[in-house]
Amino acid sequence: MDKKFSVVIAGGGSTYTPEVICTLLSELDRFPIRSIKLYDIDEERQNKIASACKILCHEIDPSIEFIATTDPKIAYTDVDFCLAHIRVGGLKMREKDEKIALKHGCVGQETCGPGGIAFAMRSIQGVLDNLDYMEKYSPNAWMLNYSNPAAIVAQAVSKLRPDSRIINICDQPIGLESAMAASIGVADRKEMTVRYFGLNHFGWWTDIRGKDDNDITDKAREYVLQNGFIAPDKMGKDTDDSWYKTYYKAKDVMAVDPTTIPNTYLKYYLYPDYEVAHSNPDYTRANEVMDGREKMVFSICETITKNGTTKGFDLVTGNHATFIIDLAYALSHGTYERMILIVKNEGAISNFADDAMVEIPCLVSKDRYERLSIGEIPTFQKGLMEQQNACEKLVSEAWIEGSYHKLWQAFTMNRCVPSAKVAKDLLDEYIEANKGYWPQLK
Repeated sequence: MDKKFSVVIAGGGSTYTPEVICTLLSELDRFPIRSIKLYDIDEERQNKIASACKILCHEIDPSIEFIATTDPKIAYTDVDFCLAHIRVGGLKMREKDEKIALKHGCVGQETCGPGGIAFAMRSIQGVLDNLDYMEKYSPNAWMLNYSNPAAIVAQAVSKLRPDSRIINICDQPIGLESAMAASIGVADRKEMTVRYFGLNHFGWWTDIRGKDDNDITDKAREYVLQNGFIAPDKMGKDTDDSWYKTYYKAKDVMAVDPTTIPNTYLKYYLYPDYEVAHSNPDYTRANEVMDGREKMVFSICETITKNGTTKGFDLVTGNHATFIIDLAYALSHGTYERMILIVKNEGAISNFADDAMVEIPCLVSKDRYERLSIGEIPTFQKGLMEQQNACEKLVSEAWIEGSYHKLWQAFTMNRCVPSAKVAKDLLDEYIEANKGYWPQLK
């Protein structure tokens, strides 16, 4: 009989938790589950999600144990995988991150620029705490961490917990590959084999192959150069306006180097002036999420709880969740699936720092992964990556050392910040806004 797995979802109060659970339940034939646990320090928020998810689990397979808890011992005892998507400070702090940046004329975004740095300074301790709980109560488990901002979190964890069983991941390349596949007539992104390199939210595709190793790179390049990642069946009227604009702007990002296909997040680094000019400093992406997805998911969960059934609700799965389950399956069954992971470089990119946390294709087998060689990367991408990697390292070092000066340097180094003066003004305001979240700086 196939082994049944126990999974804890760290950040159980996330509006993405129902999607993850739906995916787990849709994959029971391939990935049998005996226990699903939700863990969050915000009990009230988690209960809104958990009450509906418990009904969903019971309807699909009543034999699955379902637990929602704020006790780390209960959460992490006897688990095989931790799926971590924590958000320290919640959406209210994300709103501050974005609006403080825009107030100073800088990009106001969750993971990029000043907001990403502020978020990282809150997130590192939260991820470390959950990793320590896992290693204390279930030392053979794997943490699949997709807590933002993934790049800086991965940098800090690699230094502070170098031997931990954690794999840092991001679903953004997967979502873009799905849009790309739909745009060029490929039925499923899994039919494509890609070469990709960069840092998290800071990468490029260089080669795309279809079935029978058919080279479809030029076809994909031509489409994105004209249309961005807009695909009619993927980006429709139900897509948030900010995401639609982000997918479309990729064509301008690609124009800077038409030989590669860029991750959409590069728009914040290559066109920061455009982004600031087209942002509403009083209504940012955080407001869009709070007024949109958050209200929608909580409303659905409330109705499910009230009715005692999920009947009438189409709780769908998506890239965010399927990628995570694919990774867990590969680690537990040794499938050698090719997946894009955030890992220590260690020579994969031959002309880049070995200790940098890069985002590249890897082969995932039972309890391990193997980096695929990228070789040398071009001067343009290498230069951009070196500046961004230096910024991310300085943030990590500032958190570890409690260094005000290194964090000032990190803000100054970031391409979204125009000067050291603005960097210092940002830092001082973020310190005030993040009292109780950041370590003490001196």
